[in-house]
Amino acid sequence: MEKNLTSGAVERIRDVCRYIEEHHDEPLTIAQLASLAAMSRFHFARSFRALTGVTPRDYVNGVRTKTLKAGLRASGGVDAAIYDAGYGSSSRVYERSADRLGMTPGQYRRGGAGVEISTVCVETVLGSMMIGATNRGICFLQFGDSPEALEAQLHREYSSARIERSSKPRPPLDAWVGAVNRYLKGEQPDLALPLDIRATAFQLRVWKYLQGIPYGHLQSYAEVAKGIGAPGSARAVAQACGKNAVAISIPCHRIVRGDGNLGGYRWGLHRKRVLIDLERAHRTARQS
Repeated sequence: MEKNLTSGAVERIRDVCRYIEEHHDEPLTIAQLASLAAMSRFHFARSFRALTGVTPRDYVNGVRTKTLKAGLRASGGVDAAIYDAGYGSSSRVYERSADRLGMTPGQYRRGGAGVEISTVCVETVLGSMMIGATNRGICFLQFGDSPEALEAQLHREYSSARIERSSKPRPPLDAWVGAVNRYLKGEQPDLALPLDIRATAFQLRVWKYLQGIPYGHLQSYAEVAKGIGAPGSARAVAQACGKNAVAISIPCHRIVRGDGNLGGYRWGLHRKRVLIDLERAHRTARQS
């Protein structure tokens, strides 16, 4: 909890969050939300960000985006889903869809229809690794027990995308596979790979912070929460790590519990242990 927030203030802000979730389809202003919390606009904005890690506007947009995604999958039309989510006009959604969805709303509703994803699957010390990329960058970099399991995971997110499978890496996938292999050998500690990912504002803050944690170093979920200016959001940080779809490039394996235990890892704790040991060993070798 933010040390400058009283328990009463925290509860009022949480009530505002619940109000946003229940009234996201209505016009919501900062003045209205601050009034609900019985705070000045300035104090409310600062307190809201301290507790949630995002601004009130970003929180509203995040709720609307979540509703939009669900509506696009279930509704009979794109416009209906857009208005049900609380957006005032479809044009604003299309203008920002690349940031929020990674594709247009219509494409997302159709499971990535019209999106081309090139993939390659190779064997590594961590098992099978699949990289999937659009023309904007990597949208999928994951480890699994088999190519089939990884392909199934990709299809769950992009069920209607045009997926081009390659038995051998081709440009630019070959360069990215090579970079990951060099990382796994300890030859390339920094992976500056182009990414095409979708995320909430809070997730992006967490992921960008993770990319700044030095090779071979670890931080706790609480330390990350403090580092992004939201000291009360350790649990939300853990959830953001769990949503990461591009392993290693966003190094969520460098985050552990405050007591030193590994915590969770989307691709298995045995892989997290291998990555931590690998980085520590190669960091020590460089320093000696």
